[in-house]
Amino acid sequence: MEPKEKMLAHSAPESEFVTKGVNGINRRRFFKLLGSGLAVILVLDDTLSLATPNKKGVAIGKVPEDQIGAWLHIGENNIITVFTGKVEVGQNIRTSLAQIVAEELMVPVTAIKMIMGDTDLVPFDAGTFGSRSTPAMGSKLRKTALTAREALLDLAAQAFKKEKNSLKIADGKITDPLTRKSFSYGQLTKGEQLIQTIKDEGLGHPVEQWKIAGTSVPKVNGRDFLTGKHKYVSDHTLPGMLYGKILRPPAFGATLTAVDLSGARAINGVVAVHEENFVGVAAPDLPTAIKAIAAIKAQWQTTDQPSRADIFSYLKKNASEGNNSRNSGTIKGDIKVGLASANKTLQQTYQIDYIAHAPMEPRAALAKWEKGKLTVWTGTQRPFGVQSDLAREFNLKEEQVRVIMPDTGSAYGGKHSGEAALEAARLAKVAQKTVKLTWTREEEFTWAYFRPAGVIEVSSGVKNDGTITAWEFHNYNAGPSGIQTPYAVANQHIQYHPVNSPLKQGSYRGLASTANIFVQESQINDLAQLLDQDPLAFRLKNLKEPRLRNVFEAAAASFGWGKSKPAKDHGFGIGGGTEKGGFTATCAEVAIDRSTGVVKVIRVATAFECGAIINPRHLDNQILGAVVQGLGGALFEAIHFENGKIINPKFAQYRVPRFKDMPAIQIIQLNRQDLPSAGAGEAPIVGIAPAIRNAIADATGLRLTTLPLAPQGLLAYLK
Repeated sequence: MEPKEKMLAHSAPESEFVTKGVNGINRRRFFKLLGSGLAVILVLDDTLSLATPNKKGVAIGKVPEDQIGAWLHIGENNIITVFTGKVEVGQNIRTSLAQIVAEELMVPVTAIKMIMGDTDLVPFDAGTFGSRSTPAMGSKLRKTALTAREALLDLAAQAFKKEKNSLKIADGKITDPLTRKSFSYGQLTKGEQLIQTIKDEGLGHPVEQWKIAGTSVPKVNGRDFLTGKHKYVSDHTLPGMLYGKILRPPAFGATLTAVDLSGARAINGVVAVHEENFVGVAAPDLPTAIKAIAAIKAQWQTTDQPSRADIFSYLKKNASEGNNSRNSGTIKGDIKVGLASANKTLQQTYQIDYIAHAPMEPRAALAKWEKGKLTVWTGTQRPFGVQSDLAREFNLKEEQVRVIMPDTGSAYGGKHSGEAALEAARLAKVAQKTVKLTWTREEEFTWAYFRPAGVIEVSSGVKNDGTITAWEFHNYNAGPSGIQTPYAVANQHIQYHPVNSPLKQGSYRGLASTANIFVQESQINDLAQLLDQDPLAFRLKNLKEPRLRNVFEAAAASFGWGKSKPAKDHGFGIGGGTEKGGFTATCAEVAIDRSTGVVKVIRVATAFECGAIINPRHLDNQILGAVVQGLGGALFEAIHFENGKIINPKFAQYRVPRFKDMPAIQIIQLNRQDLPSAGAGEAPIVGIAPAIRNAIADATGLRLTTLPLAPQGLLAYLK
């Protein structure tokens, strides 16, 4: 390849460029490669603001996503702008991705500006889920930064007229050691696009030599979060906007049979909308919108639906018996032979309740129509998915829809969809003004989707020496994630049976592994008790996976497992598993008040390993958050519903962990610098529920088979 093709067209006259600079990139990745490698790009006034694109430029092409310019731009001011479709939902991926780029470009994190989740500005991304941001996007941006580093060295070599191997690169500069003359990155690029193809292989800095990655770099914009300056979706406003409210049905599946909007339309400034089952209003302020929605008269037809009292029999009765790859079916050996060869067998049925995500910020969106283009600011884990939904809903081309995710106040897997975006856009189209719509807490608890409920049946067998001989595992509706056992069992039959759920259900932190690993680890614990064997030793005997063995041993060592016996009415428990490339184990101590039945978690030790650690302090926060959230799902959280109505749609009725519930939590990080970095947002949650359950069994002999374990305490069991 000729040097001029490898380089920027930085020698081209500046007049041939529309613009340049860190804010001069329209990330529909718009530029056109001319014969000399020239990059023509579109301006955006401020890619981080709610401003609309500058009208100076017109989109004339896409930056191919295999080129540096799709992901990274170096401005004349030396600011390095990084583009990613991943979004910030509280997991602090903005910081860790910035660290990865800063490490390979040898600049401070403050030199990195992250543009995230804006469908007009960033390359396509399926979404922020599955703990894929670190292993997938981190890897992509690392390769991009490495390729950019080589491109900068090529530019510097040409400028110095020297071999690039003789040059030194550090602190955003490339220096000729002989003359001590330096060029900054911005001086080399002159703000123009890097168009080199990203290399799949490159010599990145060895993990043991990391100076920025692998350290506890403070949270990017951390002060703004602490002081309240940082704006989430629900904080944003636009001039002249209206406030939206939606008329909700009285129950799931209700059909609108009649509606009278005259009361709402009689209120000054109100726009009322009725389209099939959709009824909503937009008003100059929120109190007026609330008043207008209350003035609408509607009639609904409802249908009988399952209630919580009969949900588990419903799920079993309505399950699909089909087995395919999605159902994670595994048949190995012969279950009948395995059970027959066992000295002891154990059959148990577990019940898993629906639970809510309970994010700090309910769903919110602003929608604006302008010259046939729809722009929506909304909190979602899937900006491009919401873009597709909006385009389909309004019969638009996807390039006519822009979705911007300014950050949302947590998601936990619960914001894959864009309900608020669709609702705000429908209201804005009729009102012909920008509309802001923020769900109430009650709407979030009622109309968002839930972690699936489930019935899980397990039959297992074990020899007196502790060898597991049979493992039959049937999951009805809870989901297939984490369903495979990590334990060595010669005879297995594992199957997931889908069900047409009566409640809207979807992804959750850790997906179905929160249910499947709870059941797995509870059953394993009970097998150990049948043999009167130590639960940890029993696990290690049947566990071959070294990374999972390591976290069990690390958690046990920190907890002091086996060194002492629990006090009266106290119990020790252990549980763990693997999910999304992370390995975790948790030990817990509980205390039981036999007079009240209250379960108190006294202390917890959680070990976690996800390969090479990018930011230790923020990994601590991820693990801590997962343990606390998992504690709620273990002890309290459950959606109560009756005939299509949610009957606990408020925090006063839906129990989440409180400060008084918090145990002492010890976190043990296993930093495997020899392994690629995996995500940490999901896996740490799976160990806490079985650890608490098994500790309760140790303290009381009760082998509980439900999640949540003790929403009303244990008094009924202890009598």
